[in-house]
Amino acid sequence: MSDSFRAMMITDVEGKPKAGFADITQADLPEHEVLVEIAYSTLNYKDGLALSGKGRIARRRPMVAGIDLAGTVVDSSSPDWVPGDKVVVNGWGLSETEWGGYSRYQRLKPQWLTRLPAEFTAQQAMAIGTAGYTAALCVDALERWGAIRPGGGEVLVTGAAGGVGSTAISLLAAKGYTVTAATGRPETHDYLAGLGASGFVARTDLAEPGGALQKERWAGAVDSVGSTTLANVLAQTSYGGAVAACGLAGGMDLPASVAPHILRGIALLGIDSVMAPQDKRARAWALLAAHLDKAKLDTIARVEPMSNLPQLAEDIVAGRIRGRVVIDVTG
Repeated sequence: MSDSFRAMMITDVEGKPKAGFADITQADLPEHEVLVEIAYSTLNYKDGLALSGKGRIARRRPMVAGIDLAGTVVDSSSPDWVPGDKVVVNGWGLSETEWGGYSRYQRLKPQWLTRLPAEFTAQQAMAIGTAGYTAALCVDALERWGAIRPGGGEVLVTGAAGGVGSTAISLLAAKGYTVTAATGRPETHDYLAGLGASGFVARTDLAEPGGALQKERWAGAVDSVGSTTLANVLAQTSYGGAVAACGLAGGMDLPASVAPHILRGIALLGIDSVMAPQDKRARAWALLAAHLDKAKLDTIARVEPMSNLPQLAEDIVAGRIRGRVVIDVTG
């Protein structure tokens, strides 16, 4: 096929990354084994950094941006995938070292593809996206560690109104956990309560430096903020609890003490969504398929055309995005 289609590209302009739309063809795509027709992508914080120029995400250029995609296999030289297969791709260096999802078509390595659960459409999969899939990885890790149980102690979710937080609250509440949401936006309380949060903590209560050991409160936590917030969450976690850390919106530093770990046996579980092996990905998507309320995806997400990406990127970096944004790559 020689017909051109539009993609969001990051190129070099005077030695700096610059995002903009470009017309490309299938001949321009990488020489990987599986060709996917993309239906939807999504907007993550990392995408915002890449497109706004506020973070050097693309490590080689030119680069098609977008760390997520969902679509249909249209051509494959791999025995694992055949035309018609519905797939989802999260991470694997897309938008960093490998061309990503802001395009009508993309060629991908077969090991990057995860079979889309029958319970989800492509649009729903991108309403979940890397953020929701990461939330599922966090919940799975906490449960497998044995730190939390339905009906037990409170589970804290920081960055609650964001993509990871929204999905984590939905999953935890659906499984019977008591969920407390930490957010800096009181206007989101009704939204978060609708997802299943039963209590709230102001973001500022966790943002200031605190003691190495504080009053025990949380059986476990999902943290997407990092820095001082994560240090305080660790200091407030109850004996034998665990915190799944998956983000650094508040910074990469961790001004904490070993005291919670050696005096209360608190585990800090690092969650990587980019290079996670397929068994973890399969468990995460199975968890989402079994427990995520599909009706709530309409509450969590909205669909925007790809043409709106420049402004959306600025909005997510500035903290003006609530929940998830699905990107229609045909728009």
